[in-house]
Amino acid sequence: MAITIGEIAKALGAEVFGNADLVIESLSEPSIAGPNQLALAMSSRYAEGLAGGQARAAVLGPGMDWADYALEAALVVPRPRYALAGLTAALDPGPDIAPGIHPTAVIDASASIGIGAAIGPLVVIGRNVVLGARARISSHVSIAEGAHVGDDVLLMQGVRVGSRVHIGDRVIVHPGAVIGSDGMSFVTPEKSTVEQVRESVGQAEAVKQSWTRIHSLGSVRVGDDVEIGANTCIDKGTIRDTVIGDGCKFDNLVHIAHNVQVGRDCLFAGQTGIAGSTVIGERVVFGGQVGVADNLVIGDDVIGGGASKILSNVPSGRAVLGYPAVKMESHVDSYKALRRLPRLAKTVAELQKAVSKLAGSD
Repeated sequence: MAITIGEIAKALGAEVFGNADLVIESLSEPSIAGPNQLALAMSSRYAEGLAGGQARAAVLGPGMDWADYALEAALVVPRPRYALAGLTAALDPGPDIAPGIHPTAVIDASASIGIGAAIGPLVVIGRNVVLGARARISSHVSIAEGAHVGDDVLLMQGVRVGSRVHIGDRVIVHPGAVIGSDGMSFVTPEKSTVEQVRESVGQAEAVKQSWTRIHSLGSVRVGDDVEIGANTCIDKGTIRDTVIGDGCKFDNLVHIAHNVQVGRDCLFAGQTGIAGSTVIGERVVFGGQVGVADNLVIGDDVIGGGASKILSNVPSGRAVLGYPAVKMESHVDSYKALRRLPRLAKTVAELQKAVSKLAGSD
């Protein structure tokens, strides 16, 4: 994709130096950049690699003098990583989905297809589906009956949208994600061993029982400007809908269970799992493999460090870490103490030996 340095600068609101008409085709790390690539030399450490590449243009960070690097052109940005978002957006052509409806797509006659929608091969769209304007639907996607997909939505290959699901505008869903699968909700005729363990914290009497399914009559509501990663699964609610707030970003392999309510602008890294009926506040950030137990309340602006297991409510603004998750500073202190245990055990053993010798000498 060919674009001039001047066009990029305009899109980013960045300061441009040198030849603004210089054309570049892609981005590159400085040390391997070719003459038609824009080198990402956003700090002095990365800029050292320019000498090993052939870049004629580069993106530089604040305080860096473009004249120091023998470049023909440069963009200077105040917040390099934020600028990277704009750069990649400007150079990403997006998926190749032909305009119109592919002849192999199967679309129910009752479905409403918005103006400018593009529907790829082998897509199946069910009864009474509403598809918004300019929505782009990649191959092998299925959208079940009664679902609503908003304007400018992008559903990538193999996405599954369940019945009655409502997806807002400008949502991106990556390959293999499932929105609107049934929740895992089962019950036994009498009190199960799981219920007994919860009440007694460990003691249970074994009972021979089978599990009876509770059907999911709710669905899923996804807000605007949400991005959902590959193979992520979001379950329907039992009675009320599972809700994902505006602006949320989910990595691959995230699982949101039935009835969960997620506030706006949350960020969940890969393999995060939220158990049923938990309420998540706004702007919550979870690292990879964070697990949250069911029926909890997580406040606004909470940060959960990677692999944390949250087993109790968390107040707004708290950073937590560990299993079970505690205040991050408390976990760090505990970890330091744990590392000292072998030395402490050795010291105690030596003291016991000394005391034994003293006792034996009496």
